[in-house]
Amino acid sequence: MKHILTLLTALLLALPAALNAAELPPKKPNVIVILADDLGFSDLGCYGGEIETPHLDKLAAGGFRFSQFYNTAKCHSSRISLLTGRYPYQAGNVSLQRSVTVPEVLGAAGYFTAMTGKWHLKEQPTDFGFQRYFGHLSGSCNYFKGDDTFRLNGKPWPVPEDGFYTTVANVDYGVKFLGEARAEKKPWFLYVAFNAPHAPLQPREQDYKKYLGRYDAGWDVLRAARMKKQEQLGLFGQKLEPCPRPDHIPAWDKLTPEQRSWESRRMAAYAGLVDRMDQEIGRLLENVRAAGELDNTFVLFVSDNGASPYDRRNKGKNLEPSDPSTTWTLGTGWAWMCNSPFRFYKQNQFEGGVATPAIMHWPQGLKAKAGAITDAPSHLIDVLPTLAEVSGASVPTAWPGRELAPLGGVSLGPVLAGDTLAPRPLYFLYNTDRSLREGDWKLTSFQSNPWELYYLAEDRTELHDLASQKPEVRDRLAKQWFQMAKEVDMAPPARRTPVLETAKPVSHPEWTGYEPEQGGKSKKDRKNKSATAPLKSKGN
Repeated sequence: MKHILTLLTALLLALPAALNAAELPPKKPNVIVILADDLGFSDLGCYGGEIETPHLDKLAAGGFRFSQFYNTAKCHSSRISLLTGRYPYQAGNVSLQRSVTVPEVLGAAGYFTAMTGKWHLKEQPTDFGFQRYFGHLSGSCNYFKGDDTFRLNGKPWPVPEDGFYTTVANVDYGVKFLGEARAEKKPWFLYVAFNAPHAPLQPREQDYKKYLGRYDAGWDVLRAARMKKQEQLGLFGQKLEPCPRPDHIPAWDKLTPEQRSWESRRMAAYAGLVDRMDQEIGRLLENVRAAGELDNTFVLFVSDNGASPYDRRNKGKNLEPSDPSTTWTLGTGWAWMCNSPFRFYKQNQFEGGVATPAIMHWPQGLKAKAGAITDAPSHLIDVLPTLAEVSGASVPTAWPGRELAPLGGVSLGPVLAGDTLAPRPLYFLYNTDRSLREGDWKLTSFQSNPWELYYLAEDRTELHDLASQKPEVRDRLAKQWFQMAKEVDMAPPARRTPVLETAKPVSHPEWTGYEPEQGGKSKKDRKNKSATAPLKSKGN
């Protein structure tokens, strides 16, 4: 009897605490959104790459990856969509005047909001809901010297003459801001927009030397290796048909020894930038883990577009890229390799331009099996609705000084629960490149060339153009694209002109020329005469 009374007493004493705990709402998750700049689809280890990215790979193993997550193929427009949940023109373009932002939505729900890194839009982050900001307002900057657009909480911030490196500084300030959030005892939202691996390719010396010699085999061999690894990872659930090397990129063994040396070195520099970004992400996540917060922190990692093919301002080719005076770029051959297994590049609306590696991690909130891969077609416009749902925040329909357009995205809540999304069209536009995805059909145009049509369920690498075989599908999707361009995105008339009736050669004056393989043509000659199409699509 005495034992029973003791037990009952203990239960009665514990009951109020248990009832109070049951009445408490679940603790709001913290949120980290990490955006890489010009990162190719296959650059991470968990997406098939040979670059060492153990921290992101671990994040994927404990969370899940997307095989069909989309961006806008361009730096500034992807940032608009990520922050606003809308297509770029729909949001008011770089002014954001037809939208509210993630920090404004979460800030109204009691979150501490902070950002580090690249802004690339009008005004400053502190004008759009970020309570803390460190970084540069420009579209790119010198990794060691920065530029005059650096700001700290809205005020000019002079870049130190020595000991500065943007990728490291972004995480230094990210950690600092998290400390301030914890002092205020608020849930927090941290947006880290790395400059890496955007040009200029200026890695730290140790990160560069780590990869010297690893790319001597060239892009043909390494692209094949990446695709083999992607197949082993089960990234697409099927073996994809390899995309042939385009005509504007020569075979590696056709390059001169001098060219091969230069190309190998600049890819090593790029790899060093990606490696350092992963190291710093690991440092940030370790800070969160040490604070006991990682289990209830929603983490999203994405890229703003595919790898960049543009060969610009290669100053100091004979110097070490850790010299701040150098300005190396990646070039077209390596961009093709980085975007394995897809075609085309940054700015193009083919999969090589718009498909991003995307990782979600949230131990307390994800119902999907750890390490899973989802093929649910998703987009940066879905980030704001998703974060609003997981945080319990309301998305406003009105905001002082702005006329809000409807949201373009949807919450990825079903995907977090291990389910899929209801079908909806996804719309793409940058300059004169355009596309529409509806279900497994994708309609695409390169710089206003005639529409091409692909059935992605069987042809994810976009090799078999079905436009002439399925004119009814082509025309239906084309009509839908123009309707969405006008009524949803509110794109200006100059961006809604009809596509060409006759294809012009597929080229760009800033794609790498590889002059010895093109008869010694100068850069001026390449601008005046287009290259041949990158590949002859089957089914035309």
